[in-house]
Amino acid sequence: MAQTIKKTIITNKQNPVQAKSTVISGSKTKSTEGHNLEFAFGKENYRLLLIGLGFLLLGYVLMIGGGSEDPNVFSDKIFDFQRLTLAPILLIIGFVIEVFAIMVKPKD
Repeated sequence: MAQTIKKTIITNKQNPVQAKSTVISGSKTKSTEGHNLEFAFGKENYRLLLIGLGFLLLGYVLMIGGGSEDPNVFSDKIFDFQRLTLAPILLIIGFVIEVFAIMVKPKD
């Protein structure tokens, strides 16, 4: 595959003329200028995201059930502590952890 090199001139106020070479191969373009690519999230962010997802999953699982087998009979199981209080608290904690995991800046 033949690669062509195209020179582009970029002007800015600090350095009037700066040349940057770009390698074009087929439909893909990649810059030969050295850029340090950093991920938006670090290990701690991903760990917090998984912990938050665990809280959310547990909250939704605890909310399941409480219905009656017979549609003509009312069941009070839907109003127990697990479904009415514990599950929503776990969901709120999970969403707070998720937002914190997204907003915290990775250490490095």
